[in-house]
Amino acid sequence: MKLRGLYAITPEGPGLIEKVRAALEGGVSLLQYRNKAARLSEAQALAALARRYHVPLIVNDDVDLALEIGAQGVHLGRDDGDLAIARRKMKGKILGASCYDDLEAARAAVQAGADYVAFGSVFASPTKPGAVRAPLGLFEEAKSLKVPLAAIGGITLENAPAVIAAGAGLLAVVSDLFDATDIRRRALQYGKLFQ
Repeated sequence: MKLRGLYAITPEGPGLIEKVRAALEGGVSLLQYRNKAARLSEAQALAALARRYHVPLIVNDDVDLALEIGAQGVHLGRDDGDLAIARRKMKGKILGASCYDDLEAARAAVQAGADYVAFGSVFASPTKPGAVRAPLGLFEEAKSLKVPLAAIGGITLENAPAVIAAGAGLLAVVSDLFDATDIRRRALQYGKLFQ
């Protein structure tokens, strides 16, 4: 499984399924369902849609929901449960970990079985304005972990090339993708950055 390219993180609000369909048509590599008030029906609809496009669905923060809907993985932050336990429950599935600006946390996550680690916020983020900032130099340092590195936070088409050059293989994007007037076209534009 190729963990490289545009990692679409779902926004909250109306029209989610249509927005996600447009992103999938544009060629996202991974899709994460992120909703603190996750609804089973919505999660199931996204899982079916992602399967249709052969894109792995990752559930944020909720191992049980991921298992229930047959998602291909789960992504955990520092307060979302034990990575080693999640690894045991999610055998053969993708396990991602938020590591903020902390290389040691990333090392520990990889040792616990994480398939990829995420650093951010790389830039000021409209989704999480108070988030800790992760410098681009962190990606160079983290290459030694030998797992795909995801960058999140304030990523746009304009700053994405610098993030990829720094060593990020996955660009986790919410606003710049789902707030675009043409979501499918924006996803295609991101895809071209990895060619």
